[in-house]
Amino acid sequence: MKYQWDDAKAATNLAKHGVPFDIITGFDWQTALIDPDQRRVYGELRWQALGIIGARLYAFVFTVRGDTIRVISLRKANAREQRRFDHG
Repeated sequence: MKYQWDDAKAATNLAKHGVPFDIITGFDWQTALIDPDQRRVYGELRWQALGIIGARLYAFVFTVRGDTIRVISLRKANAREQRRFDHG
């Protein structure tokens, strides 16, 4: 799977959440919960995912462009998201 991101957005995400975008290559797509991101109109279809990287649960927002996953946001999941993931 190919991933891409905006370097300025990656730096902002790292400063805000302490999570580098490049760890996304370890995202476990097989067990992830994925839903459309309907929080607002973005002009493109965005997805929200909860999934494991290493031994930790992450919240991941992305869009698909051709055969590439474009990373928009990546952070450690909060307690509410952890409960949602645990209960499927």
